[in-house]
Amino acid sequence: MNSATVRNLLVRGMLAGLGAGVLALIVAYFLGEPSIDSAIGFEESHAPAHEHEVELVSRSLQSTAGLATGVLIFGVAFGGMAALAFCFALGRVGRFSPRATALLLSGAALLAVYVVPFLKYPANPPAVGDHDTIGQRTTLYFLMMALSVLLAIAAVIAGKRLAPRLGTWYATVVAVLGFAVVIGLAYAFLPAINEVPSDFPAALLWRFRLSALAMQITLWGGFGLVFGELAERLLHPKPATVSAGTAVAAPQ
Repeated sequence: MNSATVRNLLVRGMLAGLGAGVLALIVAYFLGEPSIDSAIGFEESHAPAHEHEVELVSRSLQSTAGLATGVLIFGVAFGGMAALAFCFALGRVGRFSPRATALLLSGAALLAVYVVPFLKYPANPPAVGDHDTIGQRTTLYFLMMALSVLLAIAAVIAGKRLAPRLGTWYATVVAVLGFAVVIGLAYAFLPAINEVPSDFPAALLWRFRLSALAMQITLWGGFGLVFGELAERLLHPKPATVSAGTAVAAPQ
C-alpha cells in the first residue's frame, strides 16, 4: 500500500470518525444526559449546603457545546488512528474485503478497548465514586484497557501461528479461549471498586451504564460501516459503465 493510498484512507478514516461521532453525540445527548442530570440532582440533594460549588462552566453549556466538542474531536482522532490500524491489518488478518476488514477491526477494537475494561470497571455517573480514589480508579481502568488491547493483539498473533497446524477454526477457538482465560485472571486479581452509595437508585445507575455502552457501540459500529464503505470504494472501485442511450457508434 503506497503512501498516497494510506493518506487517502487516513482522510476517509477521520471523516468516518466525524460521522460516527455525530451519531454517538445524538445517543449521548438523548440517552446519557438525562441520567447525568438525575445523578447531579441526587448529588446536590445529599450534599451539605456549604459544600455546593460555583459552576465555572454552566451545566447547559457542558451538555451541549462541551459534549459536542469532546465527542466530535474524539471521533476524528480515533478515526484517524483506526484508519492507520486498518492499513496494517488489511490482508494480514485474513482474506477479507476492505469493508469486512473495517467491520472486523471496529468490532475487535470495541471489545478490547471498551467492553472488556467496562465489565471490570463500568462507567459511573456523578455522585458515584470517592474523590480521594479517582487517581487509583483511573490507573486501574487504563491498566485494564492496556492489558486487554495487548492480549487481543497476542491472541491474533497466536491464532495466525496456530492456523497451519490446527486449521483456522480450531486456531481461532484456542486463541479466543486463551484471551478469555487471561482476562478472567485479570478480573480476579485486580482490585474491585465498589463506591456506589447505598441509597443511590439502582435503575438510574443501570440506565447510565447502558447509555454509555450504547454510545460506544454507536461510535465504533458507525465508524466500521462508514469507513468500510469508503475504503471499499477507494481500494476496489467499480468499473465505469456506459449506458446504452449514450453510446456512440464508431465510424465505418
